[in-house]
Amino acid sequence: MTQSLEDYLEMVSFLADEGEVRVTDIASRLGVSKPSVLTALKVLEEQGFLEHERYSNVALTSKGIVRAADIRERHYFLTSFLRDTVGVSPETAEKDACKMEHVLSEETLKKMKLFVRAKKKD
Repeated sequence: MTQSLEDYLEMVSFLADEGEVRVTDIASRLGVSKPSVLTALKVLEEQGFLEHERYSNVALTSKGIVRAADIRERHYFLTSFLRDTVGVSPETAEKDACKMEHVLSEETLKKMKLFVRAKKKD
């Protein structure tokens, strides 16, 4: 899955926490056009991550819920790591985590989590 599609899936998940998910809300939050959202939603639907009918709300499938939760967990962990462990400002931690969540390997992320756990024991 591309970084862009992960961002769309993550945003659908965030918006679902708040209630109904509309194309307009996704476009507004991500700062993209409605046609861009519709294109991404079509791909995500084809991959089985969500359901969307034109002019209706967007809903995550069970597969989409699992994948979005994984993306969000990576994002939360990286934000926290950068802010609390490294000492980066909250704003910068948020921006950098958003970029890092898509490119870090599972190995690196696992080692970072082990580092945090070891540091908490000290």
